[in-house]
Amino acid sequence: MSNANEKRLAKRRTLGYLSAAAVGALSAGLPNFAGAQNKSVLRIGYQKYGTLVILKGRGTLEKRLAAENIEVKWTEFPAGPVLLEGLNVGSIDFGTVGEAPPIFAQAAGADLVYVGNEPPSPTSEAIIVPKNSTLKTVADLKGKKVALNKGSNVHYLLVKALERAGLDYKDIETIFLAPADARAAFERGSVDAWVIWDPFLAAAEKQIGARVLADGTGIVANHQFFLASRAYAEKNPKIVSILLDELDQVDQWSSKNLKEVTNILAAQTGLDQPSVELAAKRYSYGVKPVTAEVIAEQQKIADVFSNLKLIPKKITVKDALVTAKR
Repeated sequence: MSNANEKRLAKRRTLGYLSAAAVGALSAGLPNFAGAQNKSVLRIGYQKYGTLVILKGRGTLEKRLAAENIEVKWTEFPAGPVLLEGLNVGSIDFGTVGEAPPIFAQAAGADLVYVGNEPPSPTSEAIIVPKNSTLKTVADLKGKKVALNKGSNVHYLLVKALERAGLDYKDIETIFLAPADARAAFERGSVDAWVIWDPFLAAAEKQIGARVLADGTGIVANHQFFLASRAYAEKNPKIVSILLDELDQVDQWSSKNLKEVTNILAAQTGLDQPSVELAAKRYSYGVKPVTAEVIAEQQKIADVFSNLKLIPKKITVKDALVTAKR
């Protein structure tokens, strides 16, 4: 073989090795590559309820952010804890959950921040029993099986409702299930009660005649919180501000247009109109900045969970604010 041919073959082999190495490096570095791409993408996590679903349905955020050359990607999650897990590992930048999930996430080391909240909505979550159940009060739950999503907003409702009824948390048997699995267990009688939030609550009432033992009235506030990863919030304050402004606008619109809200939520969630309408009526609209008072309420919840050993350590909720030093 001539020297020229040998050089050409050597060059091909070298290029082949370099290509393989490049592919391997790219594959190994995909999270970083994705992070670079996400500078022009806002990734939002949402659940089957609330203002984010309405915002998604109306499409106004996409139009607003197009001027900033930012694309919006939406990901649905079955409950708050798994949504915040997604926020923690970097698969989303922003999302909405109830009161308890950010406390569990913060205790687990997630670097998230509160950026806004909706007003209290205590009737949007409840402890329910089957329509033919003999249980009449929360006190009747002693020794019974109660289903709930661990670390969700209803976890605190259950703790406080039991306390008000003179029961300890250990007086019941908690069965931790995601909403879909809990609904199935509830219908087949595997559990005696279910602690759940809208629109799953409304669907259980309308579709299978579930009866409310107690909702959050006089027991809990039930705020909905908007959270972001700290890295995203600190690097993109303008985008977060735009997002909160759009949420505020859709909140104002929603409070005056229940029929249209019901249509949007039904289309987005796949739930029937009566269930969605009931949930929409109970929702509290009006996104606000997170205040010291709201953070103080969150701290009380965190302290309760810490005392019950539901979280691994005590936390300081105000550390999860954009202005907090890390």
